[in-house]
Amino acid sequence: MGPEERAAWLRLLLTDGVGNETARKLLTAFGSPEAVWQQNFSTLKAVTSARVAEALSTPPAELPQTLDQLEAWLAAGPHRHVLTLGDPHYPAELLQTQDPPLLLYVLGQLGALQHPQRLAIVGSRNPTPQGALNARQFAHALGQAGVCVVSGLALGVDGAAHEGALEAGAPTIAVVGTGLDRVYPSRHRDLAHRIAAQGALVSEYPLGTPPLSPNFPKRNRIIAGLSQGTLVVEAALQSGSLITARQAAEQGREVFAIPGSIHSPQARGCHALIRQGAKLVESAQDILEELRVPDPLAQPRQPAPEPQQEDGLLAVMGFDPVGLDALQARCGLDTATLQARLLELELDGHIGRLPGGLLQRIGQS
Repeated sequence: MGPEERAAWLRLLLTDGVGNETARKLLTAFGSPEAVWQQNFSTLKAVTSARVAEALSTPPAELPQTLDQLEAWLAAGPHRHVLTLGDPHYPAELLQTQDPPLLLYVLGQLGALQHPQRLAIVGSRNPTPQGALNARQFAHALGQAGVCVVSGLALGVDGAAHEGALEAGAPTIAVVGTGLDRVYPSRHRDLAHRIAAQGALVSEYPLGTPPLSPNFPKRNRIIAGLSQGTLVVEAALQSGSLITARQAAEQGREVFAIPGSIHSPQARGCHALIRQGAKLVESAQDILEELRVPDPLAQPRQPAPEPQQEDGLLAVMGFDPVGLDALQARCGLDTATLQARLLELELDGHIGRLPGGLLQRIGQS
């Protein structure tokens, strides 16, 4: 796609009143953005409103600057792409959704968008230690099985999922809510560079777009649309992750959820999804079996080994969050001894600390 064609697409998207739905109507009626500009007011008015037809007659004032910015970005380095709906590299699964983006900006490996097995992993921006560990371990195991992990580069579960996939040497796709010349959150700048080298960063937003709140729920449809299924690791009832799960279900894709403690607010979103029909999963193998993806590292299922002697403090702690006073009442240790044992268990990775002074045991898989 050359500069003239890119200019035609940008002009369409920048025109006041032209959203994705109106743009698709115009493209259906006239075939291409270039053909839209050849139509007179009456012809355009037959497809859209008079206000939009009038706006289409004049190029947007910001078009030259936006086009120059895009051309400079494309020329600044390799692996920078702009895909239109008709581009052969545009992901077929995304075309099948109700609202595919007209333009996709891609930084990284185009092959990641054509990967045969892609799974979204989403969840809380403030996960429990167990939730963050689950995201990383599931992504690592799925990556080792040849699955490309799709997520949103956010703090918490998203970042842990990307890290797990990268550690497995697998491609991962980050769908962001800003222009690709910005990284949000800024602390994920290094992570974004590593994703671009091993997978791809994807956005529907023009270069220079700042992190605006409405853009992040909107981009969730792309995360779901790029994936054959969506795994929700940990989510409160109001989590944006549930938007992604709902959109995946509406698109006919699989939805998976990891259960958690009945006392944890971060587990209630997953429990709600399971009640609504999401598949409860306890391991990456559960997902691979549902998606019919062979796991090259899978071992024949063996009978469960005899349980080993468990640390006494971990045993009384259980797997639900617990406060220091309640734990002391259960175990009977004095404060100094208990604090020393908790520090030892924390350093060994057996427990994590939660907001409000709570402690939680971390299951190692």
